[in-house]
Amino acid sequence: MTSKISAGTIPFAFKGEILQTWYKVFGDICSGTSRPLVVLHGGPGISHDYMIPISDIASFPEAQVIIFYDQMGNGQSTHLRLKEPAFWTIDLFIELVNLLSYFGIGETRSFDLLGHSWGSILAAEFIIRRQPSGLKHLILANSLASARLRNIAVARLRKQLPEETQTILRGCDAVGDTSSDNYKAALFVYYKHFLCPLEPIPEPILFSFEQSQKIYPSLLRSMKNEINGDWDITSKVQLIRTPTLLINGEYDFEADDVCAPFFRSVEKIKWVKFAQSSHMPHWEERERYMQVIETFLRDI
Repeated sequence: MTSKISAGTIPFAFKGEILQTWYKVFGDICSGTSRPLVVLHGGPGISHDYMIPISDIASFPEAQVIIFYDQMGNGQSTHLRLKEPAFWTIDLFIELVNLLSYFGIGETRSFDLLGHSWGSILAAEFIIRRQPSGLKHLILANSLASARLRNIAVARLRKQLPEETQTILRGCDAVGDTSSDNYKAALFVYYKHFLCPLEPIPEPILFSFEQSQKIYPSLLRSMKNEINGDWDITSKVQLIRTPTLLINGEYDFEADDVCAPFFRSVEKIKWVKFAQSSHMPHWEERERYMQVIETFLRDI
């Protein structure tokens, strides 16, 4: 493990308020000798902790600085429990721009970007909207370009679950009940098949998901409505001109047909599928995962 770990908060001005983005850095961000890899965690509404295996790369011979942060509204960043649903938009989560500016990354210092699941949505939206200078590599891990395609895949995978589990999920979804113990138990069965089947589930994963119980429900409702409905960037992914690594797992709910729009439209892209993994190959096939990432970041 790298000897230098630092953490802190970054002031973030948004709609007249000063909020705080919490970050954690593995490696010496001030040395300027390593190109930072910025990690965007999934969710929305969970914390960065389940992505911590990516810090393995900081201890490789050609060590790379790794920057994690908790997205606004959860983890150790500012919690905003009283905000109305309209407050929570993708525009808010482009707080990434503020983080990059704080560390002097972008125009004068190049960087790499890794987005996992919901974090890959933010990464793609950030690039399409901002065309950031200094971005050298993009990693879209367990990603999607269309809510419709992902929803079709999820419906297909649910049919593999026990009939009782399917019935509970259908019934709760129909009435918008996502807080009952029955729903949570059924969702856990789904997660054990297609999110992370490891036994026991690693503590950082459990901790990250527990954070979603501590935030204001409007965040989850607003963002999940946005990315579960008409959200679709398939017609825009060709605007991603950065060399890209696309990752998914054999048993992933971000199935091949969900990832495929990136592979078809991004000019410089490599697709690696992890045969023994579902949605979290950075845990399920950790050693190979890190080797694949390091090779990609070094070879292109």
